[in-house]
Amino acid sequence: MAFTIAIDGPAAAGKGTISKAVAAHFGYAHLDTGLLYRAVGAKVIVGIPAVQAAKSLQASDLDDSTLRTPDVAQAASKVATIPEVRAALVDFQRAFARRAGGAVLDGRDIGTVICPAADAKLFVTATAEVRAQRRFAELQGNGLDTEYETVLADVKERDERDMNRADAPLKPARDAVLIDTSDLNIADAVQTAIAIISESQSVG
Repeated sequence: MAFTIAIDGPAAAGKGTISKAVAAHFGYAHLDTGLLYRAVGAKVIVGIPAVQAAKSLQASDLDDSTLRTPDVAQAASKVATIPEVRAALVDFQRAFARRAGGAVLDGRDIGTVICPAADAKLFVTATAEVRAQRRFAELQGNGLDTEYETVLADVKERDERDMNRADAPLKPARDAVLIDTSDLNIADAVQTAIAIISESQSVG
């Protein structure tokens, strides 16, 4: 029996961490859909046209370790505004969501566009300042030299672009449950998500 969980939210809100933990808890497969756009963005940086990059994407292109730089993040946000790129990646995501044994997908339009009939929907958010501080600490931990103000500006720029793009803008699904992680630690955020999803399973 397939059970699909859609987890959306802005950058650095904690949706990726929560999604991985939720998938592990329930024994479901997990897809970070943002990696698809990061992989396309990385190809664009080296000169490949965005639509061509999306249509030719391979599983081997989704090496997480090479796709977590600020430049790739910005490129991903830009290519995500291109309808033809989004269309090229929709089928892959929907096929993953229907897999037997359950699936967790996290991104920015899972509950609204990719899986509007998902069995459980969460929207994970936090203030821009909190998210920037988290991303700043992550980048520093990875040895990247940057300033908090620069990271905050990048976060706000991505939010603006993601929320105002014409195709599949970032917004909560009408039936999504909101989790604000601004004042939550990881353990509490994960437990909150698990409780919400468990309730959905019992109702279903």
